[in-house]
Amino acid sequence: MKQATRLVHAGRKPADHYGMVNTPVYHASTVLFDSLADFDASQADPFSGVHYGRLGTPTQFAFESAVAEVEGAHGAVSTCSGLAAIATALLAVAGAGDHLLVADNVYGPTRKFCDGLLARLGVETEYVDPLISADELDRRFRDNTRALFLEAPGSLTFEISDVPALAAVARERDVSVIADNTWGTPIYFDAFAHGIDLSVHAATKYIVGHSDAMLGVVNCREAAHYRAVRHTSIALGYCAGPDDVYLGARGLRTLGQRLPVHEANGLALANWLAEQPGVTRVLHPARADHPQHHLWRRDFTGACGLFAVELAPGERRQLAALIDGLAFYGLGASWGGYESLVLPVDPAGSRSATRWQADGPLLRIHAGLEDIADLIDDMAAGLARYSAA
Repeated sequence: MKQATRLVHAGRKPADHYGMVNTPVYHASTVLFDSLADFDASQADPFSGVHYGRLGTPTQFAFESAVAEVEGAHGAVSTCSGLAAIATALLAVAGAGDHLLVADNVYGPTRKFCDGLLARLGVETEYVDPLISADELDRRFRDNTRALFLEAPGSLTFEISDVPALAAVARERDVSVIADNTWGTPIYFDAFAHGIDLSVHAATKYIVGHSDAMLGVVNCREAAHYRAVRHTSIALGYCAGPDDVYLGARGLRTLGQRLPVHEANGLALANWLAEQPGVTRVLHPARADHPQHHLWRRDFTGACGLFAVELAPGERRQLAALIDGLAFYGLGASWGGYESLVLPVDPAGSRSATRWQADGPLLRIHAGLEDIADLIDDMAAGLARYSAA
């Protein structure tokens, strides 16, 4: 099957559900058994079958099967949010006394989880430059290092790590490699072909695609990791809601049609912004002026709609003038939905291994599915307000 066909058909078994095209939503907690023998048989393997609502329903298993097939995973584990997926992946491989290596450009809640709960549990996190060389990374490993966590590109500043090179060093030392693949999605970045063991997605974003559900998923390359992640998710009680899982499965069907529009709009907007006098620089991996553009061209087959721009130096009131008057861009923290968004961000406070430097404010932009002419006209008016203020 080609990818577009796989997206439409993966995980669907209409014959099991009276011919329904989509697996129905199972709202369930208690599951009844016909006999004690059936109940006893169900307890033999909690990783298969339907036993209790929190442990999985046909709706959940259909979504997980589809996502795993699309990314080429041994198995997938769904969770109640993207952060829950990150937490599950990390707790599945690390425990008290262990050491983690984490790229310095990761999603803010990932860092808070590492510095907060993981630290209280006795897990030490060491942050490294996302552009670290394989040789330098090799020197950072310890006997108790359990995982390398990457986010390529970072979702604020868009550095791209040399994932295959770093993953190869980690695998030589039997260290698990985890990557937040929300930006690349299973469509534009083949995580397992580049050495990743656990590919984590905030399915809230592009997989759901409509800004109306909270959902995470961990795709596992091998059976051992899958069982560890599934066991950890069950232990944490991280079950995703049935309606959210259903929306994730539905969104997956159109992912291959939506992403190219996000990509085209994002790149057109980024190229236009790069020519504007009120913009100092554009951070978009698909542009030739991006410092790691060569890695993007080598490792990715496309780009999503998320990128950032550094504006000319200005005050907060100028930024308010730009943002508050926008007609087609919402001001919100998420991304990956059908709508365009802007968010002012300051990465400087969330770095420890590297230093973020910018003279002007950084504005993260998500290009939605609107007409690109409307998006450009709206942003042009916003930049004019920024300068005038």
